[in-house]
Amino acid sequence: MVFASLTFLYFFLPLNLILYYCSNNANYRNFILTLFSFVFYAWGEPIWVFLLIFSATVDYLNGLFIEKYQGTIWAKLGIISTLIFNLGILFFFKYSGFIYDNVNAIFGTSFQFPKYSLPIGISFYTFQTISYVIDVYRGEVKAQRSWMKFMMFVSLYHQLVAGPIVRYSHIMNEIDTRKFRIRDISGGITRFCVGLFKKVAIANIAAELVVKYLDNPELSSLSTGEMWFGVIMFSIQIYFDFSGYSDMAIGLGRMFGFHYHENFNYPYIAKSATDFWRRWHISLGTFFRDYVYIPMGGNKKNGYLNLFVVWGLTGLWHGANWNFIFWGLFFGILIMLERLITFKRINKVPGFFLRIYLLLAVVLGWALFYFTDSSRLLTCFKSLFHVTDVPWWDYSLTLTIKENIYWMILAFVLCMPVYQFLVVRYRKVLLERNSNSLYWTGIAFSIFLLVISTALMVGKSYNPFIYYRF
Repeated sequence: MVFASLTFLYFFLPLNLILYYCSNNANYRNFILTLFSFVFYAWGEPIWVFLLIFSATVDYLNGLFIEKYQGTIWAKLGIISTLIFNLGILFFFKYSGFIYDNVNAIFGTSFQFPKYSLPIGISFYTFQTISYVIDVYRGEVKAQRSWMKFMMFVSLYHQLVAGPIVRYSHIMNEIDTRKFRIRDISGGITRFCVGLFKKVAIANIAAELVVKYLDNPELSSLSTGEMWFGVIMFSIQIYFDFSGYSDMAIGLGRMFGFHYHENFNYPYIAKSATDFWRRWHISLGTFFRDYVYIPMGGNKKNGYLNLFVVWGLTGLWHGANWNFIFWGLFFGILIMLERLITFKRINKVPGFFLRIYLLLAVVLGWALFYFTDSSRLLTCFKSLFHVTDVPWWDYSLTLTIKENIYWMILAFVLCMPVYQFLVVRYRKVLLERNSNSLYWTGIAFSIFLLVISTALMVGKSYNPFIYYRF
């Protein structure tokens, strides 16, 4: 099941809210939320619910064990067992086929690995439970005593399959002390509808254009302009796809009393690769910073080695293919070069040129990210830099741009903090006039976005979501 579906919007979510709020009992609410999370997760692949339960139970027990033997060799063994277990299942399901393929390619062998579908969200919930156990080991949080509450934390469907990566420390107080607040429900609905609109009205339309150009069987025949257009459309798709789902997750959390941290902060207005990754998939970046980069020594010891390890892992987290590793290392190289140049020198360059540099680098990075086939990736880069005999432009591209010009303007504008600026500005104006005006304006705006999104979903079967494969 996905958030951007009529089944979720008009059956699953309303039923969940009704059953959740029909009682004030905290244990009842936790049970309902956990039950609905399991149903949500099992909607497509029921078998992997058992893996989720087993994985969470192991880490729940490890947390209790580590806290009991805090400061002893047994606690260290507990943290080691957690890392081996979680990284082991992640490796088995996500990377073992990749290893087999590379071994066969290098040594000319023909080892066969059983084919498994990748458990949805495994990259998110394994990192989530790893961070919990490490925080218990460090003494930063107390181990959760209730298995049901821990299971709810791990399985919350708002963020289970697509993030953001929610740490236990972020919501541990709200697990026990969530309260009904009408402003949270109202704000959550509005945030959810904004995310839904971004997904359905921007990302899905961009996805159709991406398929038209980048999935073209005759990729080598595309003009340079068409190739650039296709990669730019993918840049639009992946941003609105993922940030839209993060908005919906944050909105859903607020409806049920949880306050998840932000995961995106207008990354395409960044002036450097460093700044970009402070704004893009923030929960993943902070995870690698706090649990890999800093423990390895950060900037103080082997800084550049640590940097490349983190960015190699960041790429590998996104997928079991060399193009993802190259994509991660590409950003590692950019960040290293920015550090060598130093921020003082970079800041002397006019902001306009820095943003152009960043956008160009990011778009080229998304080309690396998109093509898992090395021959098609090479074809793409040859066309992007016109190292081929293809024409610079094609008239059909002009027609495509004309047909989508207003949608493109909307997409480009929404990549900038225009919406945020308008919200802050008009919230102040409405509050000065009448406090009720803000409330009713929010309702009207949410309904408007919901109606448009619903209309776009009706009759359309193409509804991809990029980050489900991670």
